[in-house]
Amino acid sequence: MKPHQRPPKLDVKHAGQSSQQLAGQDVLANYERLMEETQGLGEANVLNWTARGALQPDANGQPQPWLFLDVSTILPLTCQRCLGPVDVPVQIERAFRFVETEAQAEQEDDESPEDVLVLSRDFDLAALIEDEVLMDLPVVPRHDTCPLPVKLAAVDADFEEVAQKPSPFAVLAGLKVPAKP
Repeated sequence: MKPHQRPPKLDVKHAGQSSQQLAGQDVLANYERLMEETQGLGEANVLNWTARGALQPDANGQPQPWLFLDVSTILPLTCQRCLGPVDVPVQIERAFRFVETEAQAEQEDDESPEDVLVLSRDFDLAALIEDEVLMDLPVVPRHDTCPLPVKLAAVDADFEEVAQKPSPFAVLAGLKVPAKP
């Protein structure tokens, strides 16, 4: 396995035919969209990745290139409950099957349990890794248990509470004249 830092561009067909294995450690700072999600935090956090090419037979017994991808990292996000920082671990294991054309990929992707992508001699592995991490992020990041008590109400210091209006029914009750015996 050849060590890398930044994931390289791949010739997917060659990677499959040669059962190529790649691995590396990169930093979040090299991924613009991930840095947007983390609001610039964690740029030195390590992103570990491995990619393995393989040929596997399709339904007709013809060999098709596959790519098996593993990614792990920790992203510093904002807890949506306490609004404090929360480190979200990301662990991804995905398999991708490659086909010759975009039309074929679109048609087969809906029917296949694996992701179907288009073959390329210059496949951007770094972009695939970034896409997969972004898709794996929680919709609502939060601590299991927030480290500080969560404020459930907020009041401005110069806020004056409006006086309670009397109930209209209480006013009507005051107008009621007692019955004579």
